[in-house]
Amino acid sequence: MKVGIIGLGFVGLSLASVLGSKNYVTLGFDSDKKKLLKIKNGKPPFYEPQLEETLNLALRKGLEITDNISTIVKNCQVIFVTVGTPQGDDGSINLSMIKSVIGEIGKCLRNTKNKPIVVIKSTVVPGTALDVLLPILTSKSRKKLGRNFGLITNPEFLRESMAINDTINPHTIVLGGAKDRFMNTMRRFYENLHRNVPITITNNQTAEMIKYTNNSFLATKISFINQISNICQLIPGANVEEVAKTIGLDPRIGHLFLNAGPGYGGSCLPKDVAAIINFSKRLGINPLLLDAVKEVNDYQLKHVILTIKKAIGKLKNRKITVLGLAFKPDTDDIRDSVSIKLIHLLLKQGAVITVHDPKAIENTKNIFKEKVSYAKSLDDALWKGQCCVIMTPWKEYSKINEMNLRLMEKRIIVDTRRILNDSKLKMKYYPIGIG
Repeated sequence: MKVGIIGLGFVGLSLASVLGSKNYVTLGFDSDKKKLLKIKNGKPPFYEPQLEETLNLALRKGLEITDNISTIVKNCQVIFVTVGTPQGDDGSINLSMIKSVIGEIGKCLRNTKNKPIVVIKSTVVPGTALDVLLPILTSKSRKKLGRNFGLITNPEFLRESMAINDTINPHTIVLGGAKDRFMNTMRRFYENLHRNVPITITNNQTAEMIKYTNNSFLATKISFINQISNICQLIPGANVEEVAKTIGLDPRIGHLFLNAGPGYGGSCLPKDVAAIINFSKRLGINPLLLDAVKEVNDYQLKHVILTIKKAIGKLKNRKITVLGLAFKPDTDDIRDSVSIKLIHLLLKQGAVITVHDPKAIENTKNIFKEKVSYAKSLDDALWKGQCCVIMTPWKEYSKINEMNLRLMEKRIIVDTRRILNDSKLKMKYYPIGIG
């Protein structure tokens, strides 16, 4: 079986690399020619643990990179669509890229005898596959669903920094579409790829809803523990870490996504929560809980600013070091990163900013240019600083010692992740979530 993947971003390249490394004949396409050249040379266009090794193994075994969609449509039995659905100003998702790709697939289908399964892995709101994408496919191809092609919704649940592991070992597989021969083929495909992984077969709309429900619930857990964190911070002696650890022992709650901090970020949770809120309101439903989840998350950044002001007073002309730019460790992704939003606000209030991150400096330069200073090392970042704000819990930040702190003009640390809470360092310490 030949597999095609259209869109070699985070999801698409991870999938292409894993399938190719497992000897699947895999064709990968992306419209970005510079990106394709990098990938052909074994260099991922973004950082993700284990991705580069997996990609190079795939290129040696079963992965071919092409700049021709027609080659994929005419030769592949399964075509995964993994292009982006970016967020609009009102929170809705922008379908222009996926509609364009589906239109190209439809044109190519018209001139081939191949009967592929078009698998939508891009995140789209309920109804998109059948109400938006299917009419494009049928009109462009002049062919019929269920006879000449299949259309299946197959949402992904990858975690950045864990994408390769999650692609190899998913916790579940969701397939949405008609229960026909195309669905049977996809079920067998996944049964062979992932032994003993539960597979849910449902319709397109439910599969689309599962993805949004999953991410909205994770965002809810984060906002919940952040709300508790803010309460703990006002109670002398209270510690949100111990609260979260203990309630996480309750199997009805679980320990995952109970790490209080400056708020959730990244390419999925903020976008997906905003999209389901927008979608709900278009249906005439007032999503009170989801609105509150977003409101709490937005407030967390204000809470960090208030804590910084409590620590150092006015921000104008103060030399502030921000440690951690990526939205989480082990990635260079700064999309919707709370750190980036924090820097914008600090600059507006006249602070002098120095930043450091093991992986995300280059991406950050594209945003701030010369407005901030970029430190090559932790020592450079702390030099002459009057306040240090720890935003991303990279391991190296947990190893800050007296020698590092001696470089600061004032030993003031605002720790949004509490990674220095157990240290004996001589400093003025302001941990988020500890009274």
